[in-house]
Amino acid sequence: MAVRNTFARIYVDDLDTALPTFTALTGAQPGLRFAYRDVELAGIGDFLLVAGTPESLAPFRNVQATTIVDTLEEVLAVVEREGGQTLDGPNDVPTGRNLTVRHPGGAIVEYVEFDASKVEALA
Repeated sequence: MAVRNTFARIYVDDLDTALPTFTALTGAQPGLRFAYRDVELAGIGDFLLVAGTPESLAPFRNVQATTIVDTLEEVLAVVEREGGQTLDGPNDVPTGRNLTVRHPGGAIVEYVEFDASKVEALA
């Protein structure tokens, strides 16, 4: 299974207020920016900023990272074999498909399988 990238998740109140600092820190512009459910997200450098009200962020706050992988099926196989737990998904999302799992030991990670055409449309 190939892990392509892992983003640290940063929860913020307002994306437009937070992005200038992360732009200055990373020297990059957001590569992706999109809405999902009741939050707004932007990928910049190795960060995934997730913005919204306290209520809209509540279902996402326990997720510690977002990892881009080749296929969710391989993640599911590893999670099952190692005794992890699927918390949500697989789901269709604006960038492809995602899956949220609790690993043995308690880490909660979102895995995303990008759909190149969807990602290109958001970039």
